[in-house]
Amino acid sequence: MNIVIINYGAGNIKSIQFAIQRLGYEAILSHNIKEIQGADKVIFPGVGEAGSAMKKLIESGLDTIIPTLSQPVLGICLGMQLMCNYSDEGNTKGLGIFNVGVTKFNNDSKVPQIGWNKVSKLKTELFSDIDDEEYMYAVHSYYAPLCEETIGVSDYGLVYSSALQKDNFYGVNFIRKKVARQEKKFLKTF
Repeated sequence: MNIVIINYGAGNIKSIQFAIQRLGYEAILSHNIKEIQGADKVIFPGVGEAGSAMKKLIESGLDTIIPTLSQPVLGICLGMQLMCNYSDEGNTKGLGIFNVGVTKFNNDSKVPQIGWNKVSKLKTELFSDIDDEEYMYAVHSYYAPLCEETIGVSDYGLVYSSALQKDNFYGVNFIRKKVARQEKKFLKTF
């Protein structure tokens, strides 16, 4: 299986690559459009600020390629957020894959959300090996509100989309440097 992790200079992509290796698969890091288009599975991670990350995608031409991919694509953290219509962070236009905007937590909860949080109402085979209301690790200040493409929710002072799906595109707003048993299960299923 040919797995490509999009390397566009935003985040700790090696931790995802190592997690995939621990599952018995190999993944290459690439920003090469032909390699990404030819992959069986594509992982689109991200850590950092939305505006800067989108600028890097535009400079590399990946902003026009990612939405056209037909194989399974998994956006993780900032990767998921950039797959949305826009982000309030830096007033950033996103890739428009998910028909929802990303906004900052604006309640009494501490920002960023750091730590374990339950993910529930999981609606796709991507989560088939994960029990409802299992804990996943999250580090983020921005979230996608509930929408038609919501396939998993979490509660952090308000209920928000912790997972999204549209066609072959999946996005999760959890899993970072800490890869727990539950996250390994969903990565293996992907």
